Amino acid sequence: MNQIHNFHAHIYFNVDELDAAQTLASEAQSLFGVAVGHFHKRPVGPHPRGSCQLTVARERFGEFAAWAALNRRDLTIFAHAETGNGLADHTAHVIWFGQSEPLDLSLFR
Repeated sequence: MNQIHNFHAHIYFNVDELDAAQTLASEAQSLFGVAVGHFHKRPVGPHPRGSCQLTVARERFGEFAAWAALNRRDLTIFAHAETGNGLADHTAHVIWFGQSEPLDLSLFR
């Protein structure tokens, strides 16, 4: 089994949901000490639409997940383990909060 270094939780949003995504990220940062990345307003990497990456410490992910399940404000959050295996991390080691969406996995092949 691979070792999990941390988790990435990507908040997905459309342009009209940017304020809600920023508020959610700010609350997660305040509550769980997550690092908040850039708010991409268009698809970047494997992500199908606008997104922001939160980096969640391995030991805080359980409580973050419980909070995210109840507080995501109809936003979709794609979370995955970060083990160093990009393809597996984005296919086998994933959790969706909300509706799952197709990823562009071509960069991992």
